[in-house]
Amino acid sequence: MTGLQEALDWMEGSGLALFWSGFLCFVRIGAVMALLPAFGDQAVPARFRLVLALGLTLAVAPTIAEPADIRPGSMLAEAAIGLALGAGFRLFVVALQVAGAMAAQSTSLAQIFAGAGAEPQSAISSLLTMAALALAFSIGLHLRAVEALILSHQLLPQGRFPLATDMADWGLAQIRHCFALAFSLAAPFLIGGMLYNAALGAINKAMPTLMVAFVGAPALTLGGLVLLAICAPLMLAAWLDVWLGWLADPFSLAR
Repeated sequence: MTGLQEALDWMEGSGLALFWSGFLCFVRIGAVMALLPAFGDQAVPARFRLVLALGLTLAVAPTIAEPADIRPGSMLAEAAIGLALGAGFRLFVVALQVAGAMAAQSTSLAQIFAGAGAEPQSAISSLLTMAALALAFSIGLHLRAVEALILSHQLLPQGRFPLATDMADWGLAQIRHCFALAFSLAAPFLIGGMLYNAALGAINKAMPTLMVAFVGAPALTLGGLVLLAICAPLMLAAWLDVWLGWLADPFSLAR
């Protein structure tokens, strides 16, 4: 009876505290899973995402140094932190999609083989996104996510709302970084398209009777495909390098 009483006392005291701490950890991880690239996509079954969130909770919960108790606002705070961190992950995929859209627009490929998903994309955006996700899985996306979640519990204690000004500065820095990265990745296509159109304009000025549009459009498309074959590996390598740097310290952009 003594052992049973001790077990009951532990369940009512420390055991209950650990349970609620694990539940709050699950709330944060569940919010991250809603936006995490690949795992949070609509094509992934909800049951698989739930099981994965539970598995990540078992990996992250034991590392929490200061477990928090359930109190009004704790779950809302954890959900807000999780959504912010998940948005940070998702913005790197958005950067690739924006870069692909700019590249496709510059090379007259914006409407060719557009994706048929919930968010239609150009062929270049789809290609870059799928290749980037394959690279992410090859380096262990789930392990990187666990590392980021553990770091988030160290910087943002469990059950506490982060300062609104800090989160706003961090979010704006993330968005600026996303669009700067997208423009940097698409820069070869933007520069090439501008120079090519300027050359066509000069040719049209010199030879007004020549239908440069019929001659130039196929050449622009071919040049865009050749440029994509050359630049795609370099774009993905640059994107992966920036993404790994962000994973090492997800909240550095706000400092």
